[in-house]
Amino acid sequence: MRKLSFSILLLLLVVATGCNRKSSRVLEAAYVSAPQVALRDRVAAVYNKVGVVKNGERVEVLERSRNGRFVRVRAGASEGWMEQRYLVTQQVFDGFQKLAAGHAATPVAAHALTRAELNMHLGPERDSEKLYQLEPGEKVELLERASSPKPSPPQAMAALPSARPDAAAAKPGAGRAAAPAGPVAPPPLLEDWWLARDARGHAGWVLGRMVEVDIPLDVAQYAEGQRIVASFVLNEVADGDKKIPQYLMLLNEPKDGQPFDYNQARVFTWNPKRGHYETAYRERKLSGVLPVRVARETFGKEGELPVFVLRIKDDDGNAEQRKYKLNGVMVRRVTAEGEVTKEKVKRK
Repeated sequence: MRKLSFSILLLLLVVATGCNRKSSRVLEAAYVSAPQVALRDRVAAVYNKVGVVKNGERVEVLERSRNGRFVRVRAGASEGWMEQRYLVTQQVFDGFQKLAAGHAATPVAAHALTRAELNMHLGPERDSEKLYQLEPGEKVELLERASSPKPSPPQAMAALPSARPDAAAAKPGAGRAAAPAGPVAPPPLLEDWWLARDARGHAGWVLGRMVEVDIPLDVAQYAEGQRIVASFVLNEVADGDKKIPQYLMLLNEPKDGQPFDYNQARVFTWNPKRGHYETAYRERKLSGVLPVRVARETFGKEGELPVFVLRIKDDDGNAEQRKYKLNGVMVRRVTAEGEVTKEKVKRK
């Protein structure tokens, strides 16, 4: 009897050990796409919180619920249940890694701040996979702009009139009158996206209207209803014991889907006597393409001056470089040979 009892206990121990091993088997790796998710001790309306996982954190999937809504995961020393919808696959994570690595050397087109909590997508589309999230007011580097069709609401598609067959074409022997085509849908509305990089080195596409260029209000107030695309500090000038930056600002019409990144360039210099910025130079009707290069170069007796190089598309779509220099409050275009063109500085 004692021998039988021992055998039963041994069998139960083996079964229990087998169950434990099975429940700890890693099914796959996944990554948290929500800002923060609590881990539950059970899948039920009432549960205990046994841990927390955060955005971008790697977890190991151990088990799935029968309906597939929940998964049991392990994150470090914590194990618990969470909703599947807050996870992305290893393939998605690798896609974001590849995106960041592929643009590690891409020049920064602009510096911006997020307007609200914002998702970073794998592509410039709303339906694209998302992983990382940005906090409101977070600083990001903008690398590249793209446009994609804005999703149309379902009711808009249903409102399109149905096609009616042509009366003449409906009659036998009515000749070769072609039946009119169905209703022509209007061209899709486009929305702008920016490839952004955060302070942690994560890269992803964000909705353009959800970021704004980081530029002081003293300069931004001169946008005159135009969209500020980018701004760059050209140099600093003394005003008493202060150093005041002077800016190049690029603008565009407040409309998404433009075939160029900007169509206007303005240089703002500081007037210490009046204590405000003034427009030293303005050029309109540009087909500008980012990025813009800002540097310093030596010009003979003038010494070292700040310069900026714009890339402007011609009628054939080719981008030519235009170099400008700032000397005091004067902006002049410089030719490839280093000679200043004869165009007059446009001052306001």
